[in-house]
Amino acid sequence: MREYTVPVLVDVPASASLPDTVFERAAREPGAVVMRRKIGDGWPAVTAGEFRDQVVELAKGLIAAGVEHGDRVALMSRTRYEWTLVDYALWTIGAVVVPIYETSSVEQVRWIVSDSAAKAVFVELDGHEETVREAVPDLKTIWRVDGALDAADVSEAEVEERRSRVTAADLATIVYTSGTTGRPKGCRITHDNLLFTARNVLAGPLEALFARPEPAALLFLPLAHIFARMIEVVLIEAGAIMAHTPNMKNVAPDLQDFKPTFLLGVPRVFEKVYNGAEQKAIAGGKGKIFTRAVDVAVAWSKAESSGGAPLGLRLRRALFDKLVYGKLRAATGGRLSAAVSGGSALGDRLGHFFRGVGIEVFEGYGLTETSAPCSVNMPGANKIGTVGKPLPGVTIRIGDDGEILAKGRNVFAGYWQNEAATAEAIDADGWYHTGDVGELDADGYLRITGRKKEILVTAAGKNVAPGPLEDAVRSHPLVSQAMIVGDGRPFVAALVTLDPEAMEQWTATNGASADPRTDPRVLAEVQNAVDRANALVSKAEQIKKFTILAADLTEESGHVTPSLKIKRNIVMKDFAQDVEALYTS
Repeated sequence: MREYTVPVLVDVPASASLPDTVFERAAREPGAVVMRRKIGDGWPAVTAGEFRDQVVELAKGLIAAGVEHGDRVALMSRTRYEWTLVDYALWTIGAVVVPIYETSSVEQVRWIVSDSAAKAVFVELDGHEETVREAVPDLKTIWRVDGALDAADVSEAEVEERRSRVTAADLATIVYTSGTTGRPKGCRITHDNLLFTARNVLAGPLEALFARPEPAALLFLPLAHIFARMIEVVLIEAGAIMAHTPNMKNVAPDLQDFKPTFLLGVPRVFEKVYNGAEQKAIAGGKGKIFTRAVDVAVAWSKAESSGGAPLGLRLRRALFDKLVYGKLRAATGGRLSAAVSGGSALGDRLGHFFRGVGIEVFEGYGLTETSAPCSVNMPGANKIGTVGKPLPGVTIRIGDDGEILAKGRNVFAGYWQNEAATAEAIDADGWYHTGDVGELDADGYLRITGRKKEILVTAAGKNVAPGPLEDAVRSHPLVSQAMIVGDGRPFVAALVTLDPEAMEQWTATNGASADPRTDPRVLAEVQNAVDRANALVSKAEQIKKFTILAADLTEESGHVTPSLKIKRNIVMKDFAQDVEALYTS
């Protein structure tokens, strides 16, 4: 199949804006709990009326400070309650939010603030303020996200008048792409982009997830990224309870305390949950039980996908539910039954494992330019190994060269002050060219097979998509990152890094080694990961050699973007000697 469309389920009127739902919910159900804020060991509630009042108060302060309709205001913070508050206050007065990753460098901040011509910047920490002041010394206005702005004599009526002027066509945010190469480009996302996508997701693919009693989600991915930002809007539109975790190290205890019903994450999050459970089982002498439990979960999920599991398999699953699966669910708070994963491929085995455990993961696909999702799997129609069907109101087409093209009201309004890049991304017929390569099956489900610009061509002329190989190698518990090399070379090879946390657990069980990179036991583990990856591709595409790098590839080292994409050109430059050694030794 070359093209597939899902009809629109919900239209968004031209007069609509993002804050409408906040004000309407507060008027209708002022006492309804819409958020919970972590304060100490508790999670006190924030009602619809309280959130609306706080939005209004901050909006008054912004108006008093001179923020006008269409002004850009940057926001540099971790994921926390105040991010959502700032978003909706700025949207209420028609301003445009420019998110900045809290880990951004001085140069990145300088570019984003100057390119967007931001009038002011909200920051969270002292370090953020220092970075902004160094990056933009002439910037006069820097506010703290947890501080109060002087509302002066601004009335609530003035706030309401400003809100009445905001329309669906107005810009809501300019989100700068992570930039694996070159300077980040600002994606112009409108109120319509976000509302249309959120409301159609809720009316179709994810409707069942929010029909459960007291739906709630914990946000921990960076809200500077469009994926988490879209979920923020979805939760507001759904009337679900939202909570935030600013520190990834606190996710596990916060899940147990907050008890969400719904989660969003990237594959690395789910890999770490699986790997952690496996390592814990091995350390406790229950490794064989865990392995059997995994096999049963995967087998049960596959059987359910093809008509239903036989009685014997159902009984074995019930046994392991008491021994293993129930404990995993309890570790997430006991109410979690569904999650959405995006950013890269989760892998069939992990998808089946989590479904067998009772936490179904729905993979989706999208980019910043498509306001996050283009497609997503859904309850009752989850085809593991794919990223689902197009969202309602979205059409996906596979180009002659295999490139995925998308059209719909989720597609962004173009790049900020960059008409050339916009014309290159969106053709004359309105199709957005994603740069990804994929295929549609007979039922309209999309499968991602590679990245158009990242396709490697070996010296023998064989085209190799690195993504599937990298995802498979990275799924091993000891592996943190994997990057395929081989462009113009006689064979495919891999650069691999070890996961520091997993290695600590491994060392506690297996004993220390002088150098893990040359330890035969570690090398054998990585070879097993490579062998599993090689089983997915033809012989010409298989990884013939690998090397373990001395340090991990991280955002702090400059080798990975905040959305966990590898900066291939920088890795190739910084580890040129390691690459050469693969082909000369």
